[in-house]
Amino acid sequence: MSVPHISSIHPLRAVEGGRLTIEGDNFVQDEAGSSMPIVTMGGVPTRVVFASRRVISVLVPSGLKGGRTPVRIDGGSGETAFIDVGRVVATGLHQVDSPAIDGQGTLFVTYSGTRGERSPVSVFRIRSDGYREPFVTGITNATSLVFAPDGHLHVSSRFDGTVYRVADDGSFEPVATELGVACGMAFSADGTLYVGDRSGTVFRVATSGHATPFVTLPESVAAFHLAWGHDDSLYVSAPTLSPYDRVYRIDRTGEIEPVTSSFGRPQGLAFDTHGVLHVVEALAGVSGVYRLDRNGNRSCVLAGPRLVGITFDSSGGFVVASSETAYQFEATPGPLA
Repeated sequence: MSVPHISSIHPLRAVEGGRLTIEGDNFVQDEAGSSMPIVTMGGVPTRVVFASRRVISVLVPSGLKGGRTPVRIDGGSGETAFIDVGRVVATGLHQVDSPAIDGQGTLFVTYSGTRGERSPVSVFRIRSDGYREPFVTGITNATSLVFAPDGHLHVSSRFDGTVYRVADDGSFEPVATELGVACGMAFSADGTLYVGDRSGTVFRVATSGHATPFVTLPESVAAFHLAWGHDDSLYVSAPTLSPYDRVYRIDRTGEIEPVTSSFGRPQGLAFDTHGVLHVVEALAGVSGVYRLDRNGNRSCVLAGPRLVGITFDSSGGFVVASSETAYQFEATPGPLA
């Protein structure tokens, strides 16, 4: 009997439920393929969803502690393979966009709720030591989070079309109103705020709070997601009912350029510390985080179901979030691969 051997795993990062592809040889021992291989991660059995002699697809099991996790095939030979599994840092959330991380490594997440729902807590604060506490209360349908260049957290509300500035004690005040179904936000380096109204408008908000329409895009069935690029341009994703959706680049003059149209349901956007754009793909079957190169070509760097957002910290670590759970990954040398 030939001994199973792993040659590669991709992607190398995942959260629970993420689908990974394992390549190698001798995974299926009989020609009929009736004997499925036994694959474990961190000692926990996985669900094998496809197996052939040279390829296996598995789902990451729940209950893993996170971090560097060994992957083994029963009866396998050679060195143990490893993947990086996200560590659960918060559950019981309702995220509809990316979380946010401040300069001290504190994570901010939302409980947005259904439309018009006045949830007890709008924004939670999770310190670097893992302590979680209510931070903001009273914002209905807290939707997107972003830090201004001056360090103040801003929160949008898709319910009342307002963006709020949050003080260190969790109190807040409106800085811009009448922004439609206000969703994603991004600040340029000079402090100009951009806000996406999922009805189709991206607003530009001056430091005075005066908002003017900046560009018009196709309306979204979910939300507008925004990020400011290292090339001094605004990037926007807005999932529609189309089978293929675009990620847009918009320069300061308002000129719109599609970066790619290869996503089925693009959501959260974030740039890493190397200036590389990462996009959350929420389409079932290919859901995860994808890196975009300068030509718009994408490659999957993280597998996970029902993801909606991603944010990087100053060290290169990052957090991805599903609608209910936030997962943390430690920094790694160089861009994600």
